[in-house]
Amino acid sequence: MAVAMALISLCAPSVSAQSNVVSPYSRFGYGILNDHASSTQRAMGGIGYAMNDGRQINSMNPASYAAIDTLTFLFDMGVDLKSVNLKQGNESGNKLTGGLDYLSIQFPLGKYMGGSVGFLPYSETGYAFGEEIVNGEEAHQGQGAINELYVGVSARPFKGFTIGANVSYLFGNLINDTYLTTDNSSTTLFEKVLEVRDYDLRFGAQYSVNIGSKHRATLGVVYSPGKDFRGKTYGVYYDVTTTTNKPDTVGYTHLKGKYSRPATYGIGLNYQWNNRVMAEVDFTYQPWRDAKAGALEGFEPSKFDNRWKVNLGLQYTPDPRGSYLKRVRYRVGALYNRDYIMVGDNNVKDIGISFGLGLPTPISRLTKTVVNLGFEYRHRQSSPVKLVTENYFQVTLGINFNELWFWQNKIQ
Repeated sequence: MAVAMALISLCAPSVSAQSNVVSPYSRFGYGILNDHASSTQRAMGGIGYAMNDGRQINSMNPASYAAIDTLTFLFDMGVDLKSVNLKQGNESGNKLTGGLDYLSIQFPLGKYMGGSVGFLPYSETGYAFGEEIVNGEEAHQGQGAINELYVGVSARPFKGFTIGANVSYLFGNLINDTYLTTDNSSTTLFEKVLEVRDYDLRFGAQYSVNIGSKHRATLGVVYSPGKDFRGKTYGVYYDVTTTTNKPDTVGYTHLKGKYSRPATYGIGLNYQWNNRVMAEVDFTYQPWRDAKAGALEGFEPSKFDNRWKVNLGLQYTPDPRGSYLKRVRYRVGALYNRDYIMVGDNNVKDIGISFGLGLPTPISRLTKTVVNLGFEYRHRQSSPVKLVTENYFQVTLGINFNELWFWQNKIQ
């Protein structure tokens, strides 16, 4: 366990500046938000609020940590590869991106308690585009990410009911650049930097009830309070055509009171049958309309709308004790997301479908490693005016390392 925690602490700073997002819409607000979904959960449409499988880390709802067996240690990591197609009018382009997505561990803290530590993306920005203007050309590009390092704990006060909480540290930069090239070939760069250094909280609860000997239903709820972000923001003007002029920093200000995020409300219902079928539906709501994101030097502030999304997921295991193909976990899912981002008076919406496999790879009697392979197609577009259309296909590879860690130490 100490080795895994050290790995997370070492890897987190090295990937903190990376972004796997390619989307012009990520220029607005805080970029494209991530929702804590692991490779397993993405293959099932991003569900997780009511999921409490003790063999799978579920940071979407910290109440799930208490489901872990007292002898088990879990380590999960995910990487992704994404092919993106962008289209506006008669223009189109393609981009390939990918990299390390998340790292997490989970461990028992007693008979009815569990804990988790992990590193996840919170939001990401990544885009590049240009346009002709009256006196030359204007180009825009952005990059960066706000990352989340969390510590979570969960307990089971009585049979069937668990509660939990994550305490997170948010850190990272979102950088938006505007290049202006005039007809006399002089180029000016305006760079807007948003630095976040803050904490975050997430609370969850789950209640499970057995219906007969083969059926089980679980209700899960999640709440994260709204908050003002802490950090700083500023803009810098550069004269790119010469090195003699010093950069001019403008609009330096702290974020508190000017940049905020609303509360998150989530609810999910999960059904399981005989350890073979698992189905879930989740609903998320975030009242972004009243959130704030300030502007610099006369730039218009970001405009938000309330966000809501629906996720559906299904997993089928033909026979958990059968032949290899019958022990494979087959997954499928779908989602609809009405995003918080607005471009003028246009909402941004995206839909997605996904499928995947959980491939068991027994290493020894005490180790059960599952390779989770997921495939996802997403379509993102503004409405009612159709601006940029995004279509992307993503492959996610996750490795879920499940070991009877504490029992092994006892018998050695």
